[in-house]
Amino acid sequence: MTVKILESPRSRWRAPARRAASQLGSAILLLWAVATIVFFLQHMVPGDPALAILGGASANPPEETVQAVREQYGFDQPLLVQYAAFLGGLLHLDIGESYTMKESVLAVIGEQIIPTLQLTTTALLIAWVIALALTLLSAGRSGLVGRIGSAIEVVFAALPHFWLGVVLLVVFAVVLHWLPVVDGGPLGLILPSLTLGIPLGGFLAQVTRDEFDAALREPFVLSARSRGATLHDVRWRHVLRHAALPGIALSGWGLGSLISGAVVVEVIFSRQGIGQVLVSAVTAQDLPLVVGVTFVVALVYVVANLLTDLAYVVVDPRLRTSIGRAS
Repeated sequence: MTVKILESPRSRWRAPARRAASQLGSAILLLWAVATIVFFLQHMVPGDPALAILGGASANPPEETVQAVREQYGFDQPLLVQYAAFLGGLLHLDIGESYTMKESVLAVIGEQIIPTLQLTTTALLIAWVIALALTLLSAGRSGLVGRIGSAIEVVFAALPHFWLGVVLLVVFAVVLHWLPVVDGGPLGLILPSLTLGIPLGGFLAQVTRDEFDAALREPFVLSARSRGATLHDVRWRHVLRHAALPGIALSGWGLGSLISGAVVVEVIFSRQGIGQVLVSAVTAQDLPLVVGVTFVVALVYVVANLLTDLAYVVVDPRLRTSIGRAS
């Protein structure tokens, strides 16, 4: 006789709550580490931030004015005192005011984050289209088709953003005139998104292909075929679900890398975005703006990892129980 123990609603939510608390703690620790590293690295850069606020050394401000700015912003205080004040501002979600733009850092980032998110999201979709197309067309197939697919994946994954962006710009905008060189509309999003999405697509395709080939050798494939399923149905409905899991796990990292790559791509295609803002802020030693942009990138990593966990459960519902038991 088997006795079934019913799980109470409170205990059923206990494991997800612990997991959420652990992820939140990890996110806070990550953001603190990023802010600390950026703060001390920025203070190691040669130059006087007070001069940057006053327009640079070429402006030749009087020494009295420079000293007044140092006192106003606390640059004359010991480094650890500045660091404590910096952390205190972060606790109140006050990143400060941009030294060069004379605006709130949050306002500056709020104006520029939408174009960057549009770019990176579109690039991620393109990467997955490339990865799934290459996997379904060539994975598990012997002969020339498999070798061609594998070669394309390697080439795509190895393409550097700056080189690919220049090539796409010259070919499709300058020579063929199919797409605009600089445009803030939908057409202007195509070339920058391809520049970011193609290398990531090749990398995801390599990971997905390996898992796809391994899944084809699993017993469930033989079982599905014995029940009358066609090879096409097995590849689409069963094998692809297993093969996509490693790629989904890497999508969180991929989205963060796309935002990092957006710094280069936005400069090449003269697009608005936090990439352009970050380049200008680092050049001008605008510490609050550098920290703000870096915070946004770190926050994207955190959110992307949370979404990755949710996508895992959507793709394979069996992971719900395993996640709860692991927690």
